Amino acid sequence: MARVIFISPDGDKTEIEAECGSVMELAVEHDIEGIDGSCGGVCSCATCHVKVGREWLARTGPATDTEKDILSFEDNVDERSRLCCQIELTDELDGLVVETIAR
Repeated sequence: MARVIFISPDGDKTEIEAECGSVMELAVEHDIEGIDGSCGGVCSCATCHVKVGREWLARTGPATDTEKDILSFEDNVDERSRLCCQIELTDELDGLVVETIAR
């Protein structure tokens, strides 16, 4: 079981637990504002762009080349930027903190 803490642009926190799936699937299932997942999680849009908490970067890993290509069309991208459809939930990610992006 992994717990994910979503932080909205205005600082509101929403904590959700899940057993499996991607962070995007969890967000869409729970109507987290700022995460649309328009492509359904196939890494072909940027509607699930999040910023991973700095303390979690080593555990989630860096964005893949495909993610970087897609994110290159987005504003407000930095080393913490990820497409959360590409972050699979594991027990090691229990407590993961991600910041959603204002759209």
